[in-house]
Amino acid sequence: MKEMWLTKLQRGWLFGGFILLLILFFPLHGFSETTPELSQPNQTSPSISQPLVREGHLAVKIVQEFSLSTTADEIESETILGDIGIAPRNGWIADYPITPDIVGEIQKTIINSVDTRKLKMSKDEAISKYQKVFSDIGVNVLASNGQDRDKTSASSASLSDNKTVINNYYIKEGPPVITYYVPPPAYLYMYAWVDYPFWYYGFWFPGYYILNDFHKVVIVGGTTVFITNHFRDAINRRVLRIDPVDRFRGKTFSGIGAPHHSSYGSIHSGYPGGGRRNFSRPREHRNERGF
Repeated sequence: MKEMWLTKLQRGWLFGGFILLLILFFPLHGFSETTPELSQPNQTSPSISQPLVREGHLAVKIVQEFSLSTTADEIESETILGDIGIAPRNGWIADYPITPDIVGEIQKTIINSVDTRKLKMSKDEAISKYQKVFSDIGVNVLASNGQDRDKTSASSASLSDNKTVINNYYIKEGPPVITYYVPPPAYLYMYAWVDYPFWYYGFWFPGYYILNDFHKVVIVGGTTVFITNHFRDAINRRVLRIDPVDRFRGKTFSGIGAPHHSSYGSIHSGYPGGGRRNFSRPREHRNERGF
């Protein structure tokens, strides 16, 4: 009888210990690095960090998708597109990341190239091909029009409410280069705000945040590449910075295929044997704070 009583008591201890383990495990598991909640505010909204894709990589993909060339060379691809009027507002800057405003700027020039018959296809076909490129690279951004703001702001506002999840991401992963959600207060000073409304995966955003300074090394297809807003002036041996807000406003230096010539002079690209120039340099009386 005494042995039976001890057996029941031991079973009770085991069951109680099992329940205690469950209570302790699941709260910790909820904040583990691999859970979906850590990488995005909820399971249906865009991730905290926008996927990083270089402009040079995008240029190659557009040239190939539009059957303009089979080249995989970024400078050549940027030049091909620039020659038919397809480029961001300030031209192509190979190592700079694709941002929502750049997506919209390129789309406008594609439409204009169709209208001027530099691009031999219909407008619908061109837009379809352009959207396919972004679907393939995982950056599903669509430019917003002014009418979207009133009818969608209420549904999009709740996406940044989960401040704990966002803060945990910054602690574990570090500040993302581009994000659509308000950074935690401790990191806000590191970012510039670009007021450009857009859609991403069906969610509307009034703009985005981008680090004022960034220089990341990433591996793409087994090749090491840089994603940066710093440019090395190969001729004058100095490094200049691309200011994200200035670029959005069209007040930066010209890249390859820029629709208009900058008034700042020029910086050679540094590519051997090439006369192409990637950017323009400030005049001597201007300061050298960067782009």
